[in-house]
Amino acid sequence: MSRNKIELQVLSLTYSQEQAGAYALLLGEVDGPRKLPVIIGSAEAQAILLEIRGITSPRPLTYQLFASTLEALGVRLLRVLIYRAENGLFYSYLYLQSDHSIIRIDSRTSDAVVMAMHLHCPILIYEDVLDAEKMELDAEALETESGTTNSQDDRAETISRMEEALKEAIEAEEYEKAANLRDMINQFKESNHQD
Repeated sequence: MSRNKIELQVLSLTYSQEQAGAYALLLGEVDGPRKLPVIIGSAEAQAILLEIRGITSPRPLTYQLFASTLEALGVRLLRVLIYRAENGLFYSYLYLQSDHSIIRIDSRTSDAVVMAMHLHCPILIYEDVLDAEKMELDAEALETESGTTNSQDDRAETISRMEEALKEAIEAEEYEKAANLRDMINQFKESNHQD
């Protein structure tokens, strides 16, 4: 049985209000209304944020090292496929081409997405998985999920939580994480001033 595949794109990355220290990556159907939220960790969020902003780190991060290794070996990333979801956890494959063979490698979805962004290849999902896991968003929920909120109280709470995470990162001497949190706070504040 052939399963229909849908292409996704990265829509937004926001601090998760449901899980402390986690981020919500929102993927959206290309040329369609369906949206898929994926909860990811802070390290993965940092990598995705770098790709969104087009920032090159002074030394290669793990995904950049992997991409360079593929290139040096003459291997090309063809596509990423989110093939299953279970209890809020998504499962993905990387499809690599080496000479005339296709190699499929299991991957965390957050790693697969950042690799796809870095190497400019499509992010696909089986349509039945998207339909089962998609967000049913009304206009108000869509606004909240896209990184903005309707009330000043919600905005203040989100900024407060992000600033607390920034303080914890500084106290733990995680300066790279702190710098990324600072940038995300500034981006969030700027997007809210544009409303």
